[in-house]
Amino acid sequence: MWTEDRKRMRLDKYLKVSRIIKRRTVANEACDSGRVMINDRPAKASAEVKKGDIITVSFGNKDVKVEVLEVQESAKKEEAKELFRYL
Repeated sequence: MWTEDRKRMRLDKYLKVSRIIKRRTVANEACDSGRVMINDRPAKASAEVKKGDIITVSFGNKDVKVEVLEVQESAKKEEAKELFRYL
């Protein structure tokens, strides 16, 4: 059983659940094309995300940088914003 601090999730799923990227297939494509980084390292869709990680996503000419505050399997739209904070 995972303790609260040891929860982990695939990057593509986290991006979808947190609504940083709306669809998992789009999150997968972003990872495959090298537009997503975890802690300043290029990350594949299957990379594990945990509390405290810094995720950077490149959207065209704009970068979105967030810190993972919580990892959970699902979240309602209102709760999704509580999973991360913008940096």
